[in-house]
Amino acid sequence: MITIVGLGCSPADLSRGAEEALRSGAKVLLRTDRIPAAAGVRALGVDYASLDGLYASSRNFDTLNRKLAAAVLQAAKEQDVVYCVEGSAAEDVSARIVLQKGKAVRVFGGASKTDAAFAAARVFSCDRTALSAYALAECSRPLLPLAVYDLDCDLVAGDVKLRLCEWFGDETDVWFVRGGKAQRIPLFEADRQTEYDASCALVIDEIPLLQKARFTYDDLVQILRLLRAPNGCPWDRAQTHESIRANMIEEAYELVDAIESGDDGKIAEEAGDVLMQGAFHSVLGEERGAFSPDDVLSGVCRKLISRHSHIFGQDRADNADNALSVWERNKTVEKGQKTPADTVRDVPKVFPAVMRAQKAAKRAAKYGYDFKDAFEAAEKVREELAELLEAIAAGDPAQIAEEAGDLLFSAVNVGRLAGADCEQSLQESTQKFIERFCRTDARVRADGKKMSELTADELWAYYERVKQGERDE
Repeated sequence: MITIVGLGCSPADLSRGAEEALRSGAKVLLRTDRIPAAAGVRALGVDYASLDGLYASSRNFDTLNRKLAAAVLQAAKEQDVVYCVEGSAAEDVSARIVLQKGKAVRVFGGASKTDAAFAAARVFSCDRTALSAYALAECSRPLLPLAVYDLDCDLVAGDVKLRLCEWFGDETDVWFVRGGKAQRIPLFEADRQTEYDASCALVIDEIPLLQKARFTYDDLVQILRLLRAPNGCPWDRAQTHESIRANMIEEAYELVDAIESGDDGKIAEEAGDVLMQGAFHSVLGEERGAFSPDDVLSGVCRKLISRHSHIFGQDRADNADNALSVWERNKTVEKGQKTPADTVRDVPKVFPAVMRAQKAAKRAAKYGYDFKDAFEAAEKVREELAELLEAIAAGDPAQIAEEAGDLLFSAVNVGRLAGADCEQSLQESTQKFIERFCRTDARVRADGKKMSELTADELWAYYERVKQGERDE
């Protein structure tokens, strides 16, 4: 039989049931006797052994917990054991391991360290989060109010400070609790206190929205709900999915432009704007009862899991191309695309024209509907160019527009089969033309002339000089 005893935070916290277990004659093991609550065990006059020696031989907190649990389970093979931990048994990871692996285990919970910390800080919210300082690195951002216990030295306090500052900001007000007393300090001073021991904890109360330095996605959604409220922003209240659809395209292009610039500050800002647009549509859907922000997040998480079946399932992918193939196959199944036509028709109509052309042709190629190589595709370009010239000679505007489109589509196929991203290629060529045009204009003006006064041959001569200058650089 293993009995786990939570000693609480002081000798006075020892329960009657725990006392009886300690006096039962079972082997008594203390996780550590370097805590105030251990005095309650000593006061009973029972023999005990401390497991403090395992601390020095453990590389990290996870290893320590496993060694502590193993020591308790091994001792229980020979006789009954009472394993004593600080605070509540539920707060101790090694006690949870013993509870999971032991065959016959009973528990005397004990007074909670986190309850004591919250009480000292006078934080009495019903919904609270409590975490050990040693487990904080493995956690995602917790909800507030929060108590972080086991803050037993300045090194641990430093690690905790860095993690909490990342989540809540350096200047956040916190309560530093030691020995049942709480002192308000800014978070960045959490590792600058004069003394630390096993009773130390940090408590952070709920932070009002307008006082936050760091925000979550839920905060973004809350802000948008406030803007859409009856007393919110008139402009935001007037918007619909349709009225702001162009904003998403604009923000996406601004993000791509920021990526091209290599400016991390701009990338972060524009990524935030794209995220905000998605959240805005989520709130609009929520108002209509169509879907909620949680539906949107759940959907994209399910999609990432199901399409990465080479990570979360049984498929395998040894390189990027194989991984993309798995993604596309899973996507086809999810979307119910049963025929080649279903797949090609699914290319979004709002894509830029060159991107849509390349995407549609690429999907069709998966079913064998393609040229054998770029050279064969180039023959189609010559054919379409001839047809465009015939339409121009005939003077038929509708036919000219159609043949011009066919020529452009054929040119995209050549680039695609040659391995080019045609959308990016055209963007770069357009930028190259703009820069050359500007240099040509500068040369013309440097000669005291105006472009509008030059003949076509003279303009091309200037343009060729600019190109030659680029080659010579």
